[in-house]
Amino acid sequence: MLKHLPNFLTCCNLLCGCLGVVFLLEGRSIPAAYFIWAACVFDFFDGFAARLLHVSSPIGKELDSLADMVSFGLLPATVMYVLLKGSSSYEILPFIAFAIAVFSALRLAIFNIDETQRDSFKGLPTPANALFISALPLIRESTGDWLFQDWVLVGITIVFSLLLVSPFELFALKFKNFSWADNKIRFTFLFISVLLLVGLQLVAIPLIILGYIALSLGVRLVSK
Repeated sequence: MLKHLPNFLTCCNLLCGCLGVVFLLEGRSIPAAYFIWAACVFDFFDGFAARLLHVSSPIGKELDSLADMVSFGLLPATVMYVLLKGSSSYEILPFIAFAIAVFSALRLAIFNIDETQRDSFKGLPTPANALFISALPLIRESTGDWLFQDWVLVGITIVFSLLLVSPFELFALKFKNFSWADNKIRFTFLFISVLLLVGLQLVAIPLIILGYIALSLGVRLVSK
């Protein structure tokens, strides 16, 4: 039974994505954001379980991408659609949100055929993109309405869609071991993230994603 555990966790990821879409259709953005977070947890542990149990299969790889497309492609795109629909007077403008779903699909397809993306990623990973967007409905009271003007939301949609398929290398949060020497950047990022979460709470989530991008680019520049 243990060999099926990674695929079970992947299915839990997919279920979270489906439930998040249902909550959005009912006009409940906050629970939808929580389902994105839960999907991220299941997405982390399905890979962790596969490596721990030394089980992998072509079905597992494809299932993981299909689940990610729903939880980290369709669901965050729908979150952005709802935000744009509430802020824009142009009926057609909110549909630009689904660029997130399209570019997420491209990102996942590229990842599946690129064998070099093992210890690092090329482009922003779909879970990181989904986390950034999921936090937006939760921080409205803390940031004010400036962040939720239609032109700002459209800008976020375009920039993050392009980041998904960009050639920039970003480090992966995959621990092959827990030694400091092999995981300096990962431990540093996690430590800073915890400090931000303690100090800023929900507002820290988009800052953590922006910090992840900045830290990855900084490390690459220094290494070169």
